[in-house]
This record gives sequence, C-alpha cells and structure tokens, in this order.
Amino acid sequence: MSSTRAAPAPPGRRTPRKRGADGSGADQRRLTWRNRLYRFDMRYMPYLLIAPFFLIFGVFGLFPLIFNGVVSLRNYRLDDPTLPPWAGFDNFAKLLGDEDFWNALYNTFGIFLLSSVPQLLLALVVASLLNRKLRAQTWWRVGILLPYVTPLVASTMVFSVFFSRDFGMANWLLGLVGLGGDAPADWRADKFHSWIAIATMVNWKWIGYNALLYLAAMQSIPRDVYEASAIDGAGPWRQLWRITVPMIQPVVVFTVVLSTIGGLQLFTEPMLFDLNAQAATGGPNGEWQTIAQLIYKVGWKDLDLGYAAAMSWALFLIILVVAGINTLLTNRLSGGRQ
Repeated sequence: MSSTRAAPAPPGRRTPRKRGADGSGADQRRLTWRNRLYRFDMRYMPYLLIAPFFLIFGVFGLFPLIFNGVVSLRNYRLDDPTLPPWAGFDNFAKLLGDEDFWNALYNTFGIFLLSSVPQLLLALVVASLLNRKLRAQTWWRVGILLPYVTPLVASTMVFSVFFSRDFGMANWLLGLVGLGGDAPADWRADKFHSWIAIATMVNWKWIGYNALLYLAAMQSIPRDVYEASAIDGAGPWRQLWRITVPMIQPVVVFTVVLSTIGGLQLFTEPMLFDLNAQAATGGPNGEWQTIAQLIYKVGWKDLDLGYAAAMSWALFLIILVVAGINTLLTNRLSGGRQ
C-alpha cells in the first residue's frame, strides 16, 4: 500500500497565509476577534443593559425592605435607647390588640371601596365614550388627563376648601338639588362624610388616567367585532360588558392591582384633609385616619420605629392578599362575560 506525500517547498519560498473571505489578507485571528465581539454582544450585552435597574432596585428597594423587616423585630424607639434590642414578634402581637390599628384598617378599606370601585367603573364608561367618533377627540383626551397632571397637594388643598362646612361649594351644590337638609353637612365630623370627601379627591385624580389606559387597549379591538355585534342587536352598553371588557382583560387586571396598591397606601389626601395635618390623627377621633397615616404617626411622632415597621409589614401582607383576591375575581368576572 503506497502513500503519496507532498513535495517539500523549494528553498527560498514560503507557504502562503490563509486569506480572509474578502481577499484583504486579514488573518484568522481578526475574524475570531470579530466573532468574539458578536458573541459578547448577543450573550452578555442584554444583561449589562438591564443591570442598572437591578442595582438601583437593590439599593433603594430591596435593601430598605429587608432592613425594615429587621427593624420590625427590634425595640427601636428613638426616645428610649435603653430597651433590649430584640423584640421578636412582640410588635406583631401588639397589633392584634391595638384599637388604633383596627380603626385605621377599617377606615382604609372604607375609603378604598368608595374610591376604587366607582373609579374603575367610571373610567371604563369614559373610555368607551372616547372610543367613539367625536369632534375634537384630542382635546377631550387631554382634558380628562388634566386632573392627573395637576399637583396632588394643590388639588387636595382645593378640595379641602370645597368640602368646608360653612363656605364650601359641596354644601352649596347639595342645597341646589334639595339635599342640603336643615344644617350644612360637616364633612369632617363623622366617618361616612369624610370617606366620601376623600374618595371624591381620589376619583377625580385617577379616573382620567385609568380611562386613557382602557382607551389605549380599546384601540386594538377590531371594529368588525362591534359591527357584527350591532347587526345581532347588541347595544352600546351590552357591547361594553360583553365585548370590550373581556377583550381588554389584561389591562383591567393591571388597573385593579394598581388601584388596590394605591388605595390601601392612601396618605396624602387624608393627611391634607385634616385641619391639623401635623398631628396625623385623621380627625379628632381618627374618623378618616388610614394605616399609612398611623405608620407615620407611630414612627415619627411617637418615635417607635420598631412598631411602625411592624405595621408597614402588616400593610404589605394585606396588600398582597387583597391584590391577589381582586385579580382572581376580576379574571373570573371578565372571563365569565365572554
């Protein structure tokens, strides 16, 4: 069996180098470097681009959350540093018998129901109206967004005067329609009136914002669906609940979760509605004091940061449970309308 061997190159001649694909004489190492850059760009660059978010979240989000959990297990009073450092779950056990906490929780849920439910329903109706062919559509859409871009403190102060007992326009409007009664309503005297006043502030602020979210989702629904349902005899109201709501279900769930988080963390409106806002008592007897107000009062007025941290963690768990329940109910209700 014979084998052929290549003849050796003559003296004085060198073996030619392997040229690049473009014939420029670039060696293989330059192509390998480009491939490495491409591989780095495809594999690692997305992680580098998203890394700043996780760094900022870790410093300003995750670390305060963990530190707050540690503080909730300690006797952290600024006015008494001689207390033993660790309290265990004593701060959480104290919540069960704290009447102020249960009163604040009751007020929070009352204002939340009076604000979030009408807010989202009215936002759906407004978005449905804006989804029709109207004159000056841009002006109408910008107009409903004006309450959202208005500074919260400024709008709350205006509503605080609006709901004044003696010179407020709320009592004047009720008197025009015959609902004023013999005496003007004192919107800061009891829970029901104060809840309605604060819920009105919240609804005025957020109805337009949610309406624009719903409107953006409605724009993606084909017009043929509405035309076919109109041929079958479905009116605008039936189209809204049988077609529009099920087809924008993800956005509805999103707004329900956002309104749940914001409603249970309500702070600015009830804080500024109080004539003595610095006390953070939510009225003379805590008529509209929310959990966020109580946390502020316990932590920065009573200087008991450990107990305030326990309250904030309790609020965090309550928000998780309520948001989960609202998400399940919204999915079932909107899915059942299909």
